[in-house]
Amino acid sequence: MNKYENLNVKKTGAIVEVEIDRKDGRNALSIALMKELTSCAHSIKVNTEVQCVILSGQGDSFSVGADLKDTSMSEFSKTSLQRREMLKTGPDMCQAWESLEQITIASIEGYCIGGALALAVSCDFRVASKGAIFRLPEIPLGMNMSWQSIPRLNALIGPAATKELVILGEEINGATAFDWHLTQRLVNKGESKTASLEIAKKVEALPPLPVRMSKISINAVANALNYTSSFMDRDQFQLASLTEDQREAIKSFFEKREGKFKGE
Repeated sequence: MNKYENLNVKKTGAIVEVEIDRKDGRNALSIALMKELTSCAHSIKVNTEVQCVILSGQGDSFSVGADLKDTSMSEFSKTSLQRREMLKTGPDMCQAWESLEQITIASIEGYCIGGALALAVSCDFRVASKGAIFRLPEIPLGMNMSWQSIPRLNALIGPAATKELVILGEEINGATAFDWHLTQRLVNKGESKTASLEIAKKVEALPPLPVRMSKISINAVANALNYTSSFMDRDQFQLASLTEDQREAIKSFFEKREGKFKGE
């Protein structure tokens, strides 16, 4: 398997384990990391020896979401066109993982925030510990939820729970995520990788061709309108990020106070 700066990749039989590793236990999604995750998915996709992929985070968290300290996230902001191109990085990563024909399992411990949750719902299964924390903070921070993740969430948990998760932006724990069918397994802290491997070994024991064809068929039905309903969310994100309300949201967040929003 390829070598990466921010990923640990291990292949055992027909199972590949991809571990996000920023060396700090938080695993924030920098531009470089997201590009590596995209490249990794592309390399796995053409590997006919691989039948299942487990995606996890090293340390205390799956990932805390977008790396707000990553200067490369703003270096293309001179023009709207350059910024729009930079904003493709996240959705391209999610699409690359969703497009894998192999079965994918997100093994989630600790925080799974924002873009990390968008990545997790691009996988086929999610196995989470009881101590896992899920949150989509985009709207409270003055932005819309993008990366074409709303259709994926809606298909998993339905419109009411999706609205609660997306619009309110509040934390939910592993038990709530399991009750909402956001995750398929709920395990004790530190056991998500073991439970994910149990599923992966079941997949490994199956004939690979019908597994792949079945996954493609199921996704085709579930995702038929995904692009149609979300193709503009990148432009909506760019618009929202240029508003006065978004600047006030970020300022109030760092000042630990309630925001004063005017729709401007």
